[in-house]
Amino acid sequence: MPTFRNPVLPGCHPDPSICRAGTDFYLVTSSFAYYPSIPLFHSRDLVEWRQLTHVLSRPGQLALDGLDVSDGVWAPTIRHHEGTFYVVSTLAVNRQGHLTFVVTADDPAGPWSDPIPLEAEGIDPSLFFDDDGRCWLTACRDAVGEGGPGELWMRELDLELLKLVGPTHVLWHGAVRGAWVEAPHLYKRDGVYHLIAAEGGTERNHGVTAARAGTITGPYVTDPRSPLLTHRHRDVDEPIQNVGHADLVDTPDGETWAVTLGVRPIAGTHTLGREVFLVPVSWTAHGPVFAPESGGVRLSERLPSMATGRSMGPSSSGDAAPARVHFGEQALGPEWYSLRGPLGDRVRPSAGGLAIDLGTEPLSSTGVPAFIARRQQHVRCHVRTRISFMAAHPAEEAGLAVFQNQDHYATLALTVDENGSPQVVLTVRDAGTDTRLACAPVDAGEALVAVEADEDGYTFRLFGDQQWTNLATVERSFFSTERAGGFVGVYLGLYGTSNGRAGQGRARVHWFEYEPRG
Repeated sequence: MPTFRNPVLPGCHPDPSICRAGTDFYLVTSSFAYYPSIPLFHSRDLVEWRQLTHVLSRPGQLALDGLDVSDGVWAPTIRHHEGTFYVVSTLAVNRQGHLTFVVTADDPAGPWSDPIPLEAEGIDPSLFFDDDGRCWLTACRDAVGEGGPGELWMRELDLELLKLVGPTHVLWHGAVRGAWVEAPHLYKRDGVYHLIAAEGGTERNHGVTAARAGTITGPYVTDPRSPLLTHRHRDVDEPIQNVGHADLVDTPDGETWAVTLGVRPIAGTHTLGREVFLVPVSWTAHGPVFAPESGGVRLSERLPSMATGRSMGPSSSGDAAPARVHFGEQALGPEWYSLRGPLGDRVRPSAGGLAIDLGTEPLSSTGVPAFIARRQQHVRCHVRTRISFMAAHPAEEAGLAVFQNQDHYATLALTVDENGSPQVVLTVRDAGTDTRLACAPVDAGEALVAVEADEDGYTFRLFGDQQWTNLATVERSFFSTERAGGFVGVYLGLYGTSNGRAGQGRARVHWFEYEPRG
């Protein structure tokens, strides 16, 4: 039987949502405090995905400055109705829903509208278009009455005004009482409304649960089979964990598939973040059956029927970026992100490579540092870069970063010592404390530096005297979500900072190489 390899979107792509328009599929994921926000992908077969754009990519559309990396844009939902694409999402502040908004586009490649605020509590909004043309928004919030702690609720969305109207309907408090219920999506099958949700938190107890009703506003009755999909009962050595947050889509030939998030831990910790897995779904009189052949999410899964006969290698989105980027004067590819907002001219491609004007903001700030990064998508990978930079004083630095969040990262940077001599310094930041692990002299303010990641750790290296020298290895679990907290995976990038001091320093990155190693 022809198969494909899960995940279909490796690396930090949490909270997937999917829709179909004709024979085209579109998928969005959370972006948190990274900018541009809400990456949008396209596929014709559900397996190979190509990024089209970002839904929010213009300065000033949404304020992210001052936020923790794991706040920001949470759990978008994408839907298509009568020629218009809709995305609803939430801006989270201090781990709570702060603003729910909707954006629209005639073409998923953009341009997308500016965010339109909605009068909606909580997080994880979703849209459902009923047969009568009415649109309904569902979301989750703290329970108002008994039955909590969370509840799913619904209100009608006026498509002309893009405004919530009419009464609020409380739909369901979940199948696992005492666990937070979230990620609601509605589907209609043979006249029955199926409410799919996530419960148990987004860690080891995560799972997909369900309820059903004969009318859209309920009452909804818990599907007694819940959870319909989970790996919480699996052994700790199970290669895929934390499965949940599912969204369903029907193919043109009548199959149903789900996209769901999951992680691939090693010895109990994961560094790549929550990834997108593809799972077959069948329908019975009782409702959807996830993964009917296996009962769980598999690393190797049968191909969707519409993809059968095609040659399926690694998912295109996992290996789409070229091994070596020379930058040049062309715009950066969509795989590159900054933190909390656009960088303007502070980081820009040029004929001589990527120019980075040092910002006063360090990576440890909650501002917009001079930092550009891409997801780590493979546990085993090599990253190399050649950087030219001559610091004016020891506070100035520019180099390579392995970044988990603003309190948890490592940098291998060009700087100078107290005597003004150029050096490369490896520093680890853990819970607000910086520790220097290694340093080495370099010539003329230029260095070829690298980090090599595998199941054991991240080894930082410096090239000199025609050979590579290992400076130090940081254990892999240091960069894991389990240790650092939050909801994101590792990003690998380039930065420059004067650490709060005024300066006119500029670094130049000649090239950057990301090489998967299996």
